[in-house]
Amino acid sequence: MIASILVDIKAHAVDKTFDYSVKKEFENVIEIGQRVLVPFGVRNITGFVMNLKETSEFKKLKEITEILDIIPALSQELIELGKEISISNVVPLVSIYQAMLPRALKAKYEKVFTVVDKTLLSEELSLNFNTNNETKNSTKLEAFLYEIKKNITSKNIIVSYQAKHLSKEKYIKKIILIDDTLVLRGQKQRAVVEYLEKHNKVALKSDILNDLNISAQTLTSLIKKNVVKEDIIEVYRQINSIYKPSNKRVVLNDEQVNVYNEIKESLNKENVFLLKGVTGSGKTEVYLNIIEDVLKTNKEAIMLVPEISLTPMMVSRFKGRFKENVALLHSGLSIGEKYDEWRKIKRKEVSVVVGARSAIFAPFENLGIIIIDEEHSETYKQMDNPKYHALDIALLRSKYHKIPIVLGSATPSIVSYAKSLKGLYKLLTINERANKTKLPEVHLVDMAKEFRNGNRNILSKKLEDLIVDRLDKNEQIMLLLNRRGHSTFVICRSCGEVIMCPNCDISLTYHENNDSLVCHYCGHKENSVSKCPNCNSQHIRYMGIGTEKVEEYLQNRFTTAKIVRMDMDTTTKKGAHEKLLYDFEMNGDILLGTQMISKGLDFERVTLVGVLAADMSLSLPDYQAIEKTFQLITQVSGRAGRHELEGEVVIQTYNVDHYAISTAKNHDYEAFYQEEMLVRKIAGYSPYYNLVQIIVSDKDVKKVLKEGSRIVLKLRKNLSNEAVVLGPVLPKIARINNIYRAQIILKYRFEKVDELLREIYEEYNELIAIGIDKNPNLL
Repeated sequence: MIASILVDIKAHAVDKTFDYSVKKEFENVIEIGQRVLVPFGVRNITGFVMNLKETSEFKKLKEITEILDIIPALSQELIELGKEISISNVVPLVSIYQAMLPRALKAKYEKVFTVVDKTLLSEELSLNFNTNNETKNSTKLEAFLYEIKKNITSKNIIVSYQAKHLSKEKYIKKIILIDDTLVLRGQKQRAVVEYLEKHNKVALKSDILNDLNISAQTLTSLIKKNVVKEDIIEVYRQINSIYKPSNKRVVLNDEQVNVYNEIKESLNKENVFLLKGVTGSGKTEVYLNIIEDVLKTNKEAIMLVPEISLTPMMVSRFKGRFKENVALLHSGLSIGEKYDEWRKIKRKEVSVVVGARSAIFAPFENLGIIIIDEEHSETYKQMDNPKYHALDIALLRSKYHKIPIVLGSATPSIVSYAKSLKGLYKLLTINERANKTKLPEVHLVDMAKEFRNGNRNILSKKLEDLIVDRLDKNEQIMLLLNRRGHSTFVICRSCGEVIMCPNCDISLTYHENNDSLVCHYCGHKENSVSKCPNCNSQHIRYMGIGTEKVEEYLQNRFTTAKIVRMDMDTTTKKGAHEKLLYDFEMNGDILLGTQMISKGLDFERVTLVGVLAADMSLSLPDYQAIEKTFQLITQVSGRAGRHELEGEVVIQTYNVDHYAISTAKNHDYEAFYQEEMLVRKIAGYSPYYNLVQIIVSDKDVKKVLKEGSRIVLKLRKNLSNEAVVLGPVLPKIARINNIYRAQIILKYRFEKVDELLREIYEEYNELIAIGIDKNPNLL
């Protein structure tokens, strides 16, 4: 038997299958989709079984060394899905399969030296080799590198590479009492028997050792006497949550019922529904009811959420409704936790998965529905290779299983809404909040007028007065500023020098909590300055505001208020999102944060939302900047007044007349959509054109522009005059981590570009770093 293996090397030169012979003892075990260990060059590496056959065009084949999975890691669906994605994605196929699997199943490779004759080595070097004449490469061998090199040349030392897998199941040891009639003389042994009798004849080995303060030898003696036995049991790692399961059942209102019925009637059909429901309209309750129906037919459900900050609350609802029938998949889990959750799905122990983007690859084999909540969120796009959008994967899985997809949002993406109006998606709407509460009243504050009136503070008088009012009433406030740090840049008032990142074309951001200057692009960090590095002046000024500076201002202004700050700097530790949200809900007065607080959060006592610097993102060099601004303001505004208490919103801006701001104030998605579509049509952007972004990067800026220009010429030569090719141009931040980047934009409508893009990638990838992104999030 011959197996065609896709090896675990992310290179286009080996982006194909290699034939290996299958040992007799493997023939009844090997299956397509399994991971195997195969010899490749001087090392053993992992690979995926892509095909099984009886003959090969090659005469001399190496044998498969080991089968790593008894049950295939990849189903036939996921194998075909990977091939489908690779058609429009220029990365090697194996990197797509790796993205589908938990990190625990990915291999790392260690260099191993094996000596043939130890007597030919110096005594000092020979001591580093074990009884198998092997040693792993490490820093302790650096002093012997010349001697090692000589022995490799003379073939006395052989170099090999061993695959090291991260997967590690968790086991516990239990001690079980099987005979309590034997007379025991030892006091400690009698104590163990008494302990087990008190605990229904079974207890954890670790508990017995700790509680009785005895050694393992005591238990070993009892095992030899057949008084007790030891069982080793595999267990899953527990994902602890502060939020307890909540099975709060709600009677659906008329609008919810209509939406629910529409989706229910299409449960076995390949449909895409766009559920446009205002903030607080009860979309989650509709999701829960639909999934309940799916499970009754013995099918499975994927529920995607855009941020891990949403996951604890969502999981609370899902665990409450579906108990232990729910798995979690998101980046906040440890490698082991994610591996356990993935195995629950693979073993068919759960039927529902709740998670972020990567959960779309959950290895369900009998899917019944896919729901993507807050479908407009840009976090559904994978920015690193392999670049993919969760919706694109969902569409392929929907086609395979003949099932519906539900896209939910109060502010659907322009592209999704346009498709719904064309009839490509089925539009469903919920126009009122579930509990009949009103949408919050929104106030626009012109910060230019505030400045002219003498207000130099971060908060407008209107917002400050309302914060005082809410604190007096013991109600809660949420404040959004989509910029972390303390000050956005540091400038010398004498010569105008701005402290820049040495690796990037961007200023350093000041972080007061550790008195440092940090680059938010490459991570460079240095101590804060007290004098100018250019002119030695001590007239240093910290300009701009971030969440740290706002927190400092709030603490000084509202001294008794409990303030919780939530941004990338406060959420680096595991479980930090959940802890901060819980802390605010239980004890907090003001929640201050970046965009991670804008979506999906539901707090009963939040009656005031303030949006600081609402127009900050309008000036970004991105054609979607206006859409993202509207969505951000609308979403965070929707956190106010979701229950019995009425809500208010204050939007602070210098652009009160901009249509993204004014339509968000009026909760008017339709007006925003019409205005934005007009702009997109004139500028030639999505949904009127398909977009491809090509990024060429290198340390040499001249090479970047030269090779970029050649790519542009090739595109123009092979495409019709209807296609638009722009660039190459250096973006606003041209250098990141000492690498220059040039951008090429391709706009097209009906042309087939996949083959041409792959050809360009393969031609130029050897010359220069090149990245190709279809329908990019950021231009």
